[in-house]
Amino acid sequence: MDATADDLRAMLDRDRIRDCLVRLARGEDRRDAVTISASLWPDSITDYGVFKGSFDAYLAWVVPGADAITNTQHVLGQSFIDLDGDSAKVETQVISYHRVDMGEGERDTCIGGRYLDRMEKRDGVWRIAERMMLYDWFQDWGAAIDWSHGVMGMGFSGPHFSGRSVGDHSETFFGKGR
Repeated sequence: MDATADDLRAMLDRDRIRDCLVRLARGEDRRDAVTISASLWPDSITDYGVFKGSFDAYLAWVVPGADAITNTQHVLGQSFIDLDGDSAKVETQVISYHRVDMGEGERDTCIGGRYLDRMEKRDGVWRIAERMMLYDWFQDWGAAIDWSHGVMGMGFSGPHFSGRSVGDHSETFFGKGR
């Protein structure tokens, strides 16, 4: 291959790696086993510090997820991608929001950290082979908003505007299981 073809291949690999990371974040937020499964290899290992295990154990932990966590949102920042043929080491900044029912009502919490992923391309497909989460900060923002009042003093025109981990309007928008 010439230098331009090598550069294009590397650009496509980086784009497919980022697509895999975004797909996993959405799958975790929606607790969607199909989407999560398309992002990790079946022999992968995941280590979040509070959980470490095989792909099957991880999937059982995330789907359906803790009943106490009613909503999540993972916002991904930049990814540093170190390509090495059909493998890559990737560090991705993440801010994860969690609405948690701690027994005295729902609270809004937020974690900042970084995913360290070892990724592999098998048969032309990039997925995560190993993931570790590094935690940089945590914040408990306090009691969660009561969505029945809308936002900023303005009521919602319908019940589908507030998000949930499972069963919210995004499932209708994309079609369940997508």
